Amino acid sequence: MADQPAGEKSFEPTQKRKDDASKKGDVLRSKEVATAVSVLAGLAWFKWSGTWLLDGLQGSARASFQFDRAQIDDFVPAEMFANLLATLLPPVLTLGAIVIGITMFAQLLLGDGRFVMKNLQPKGSRLNPLSGLKRMLGTQGLIELGKSIAKLVLLAGLGWWWASAHIEAIFGLGQGSILAQLAEAWDALLTMLMALCAGLIIIAFIDWPIQFVRRISRLKMTHQEIRDENKQTEGSPELKAAQKQRQREMARGGVAGAMQDAQFIITNPTHFSVAMTYDPALAPAPVLLAKGRGDKALAMRDIAYERGLPVLEYPALARAVFFTTRENQVIREELYIAIASLLAFVMSLKRGEAPSRPRVAVPIELRFDANGQLVQA
Repeated sequence: MADQPAGEKSFEPTQKRKDDASKKGDVLRSKEVATAVSVLAGLAWFKWSGTWLLDGLQGSARASFQFDRAQIDDFVPAEMFANLLATLLPPVLTLGAIVIGITMFAQLLLGDGRFVMKNLQPKGSRLNPLSGLKRMLGTQGLIELGKSIAKLVLLAGLGWWWASAHIEAIFGLGQGSILAQLAEAWDALLTMLMALCAGLIIIAFIDWPIQFVRRISRLKMTHQEIRDENKQTEGSPELKAAQKQRQREMARGGVAGAMQDAQFIITNPTHFSVAMTYDPALAPAPVLLAKGRGDKALAMRDIAYERGLPVLEYPALARAVFFTTRENQVIREELYIAIASLLAFVMSLKRGEAPSRPRVAVPIELRFDANGQLVQA
């Protein structure tokens, strides 16, 4: 990574980079996918619900060519037009709503489910002729031109194939009954839509990975951008230190009162801390006043230093007390000898003596690791 030029965008975009781009409107978009999906939705509607529209067309055609003298004498075009709209408008509007809904769903699916209102805002650059020419003559414009030519060739080929198969039926329209002609035209329309839909699906399957790769390429990052993002995400060392300090201050507030009567603490040396005391008038054995791990353990150690309490580093013993004893509870009987040795050591220190640091033994059945699991002998 260090060998890469600082300004070269050669690193894959992080998830944060992608999310930030999506919020700004830079989502994965493919017009070809949207077109293919909309045509496919229209085809499905025509296939399974199109008889609704066909029946309306047949009824309108029948009413248009069947009339009597009274209708001629009292001819009301507005009424005929209103009846036509009442018959044909509901299925047409239903088709339009389905196509719009499916198209929007497809685009939301491609765009990580984001509906970016910013993309609907007018942009002056889109109205600028110079910007339009730049887009047309640039690399993006040439790519879009090539795609359009390829689409035209493919769809024209499919259209020619469809016309060749239905040319006789098309020229035969107008020679039979109206209902037969509508049925024939309907079948031809469905066949044409199937052919076009097949071509659009092929184009969409080609365009979608192209748009995906282009977006990833557009969002690639430099080494410096990755470093800056990591710094923002993880926080600067100063910010981390401040957060640690706040956490330790909160922990201090929770244990300061409990350690008022502590005589010494045992540490691990930093992961665990237990505050101990012994008063024969209150309990027959040493009592655990407070315990903590992580920030709380560090806060307990700081308080002990401030109050001049002995801080004794005995990792195995600290874990044994931590995992076997609750706060304000006497220690396990198996730990009496170990704690008594430390208590005698602390009393000697208070008398101004300089005793040797005692050795303590923790029973095998009370030896724990940092996760509270018994250590195998």
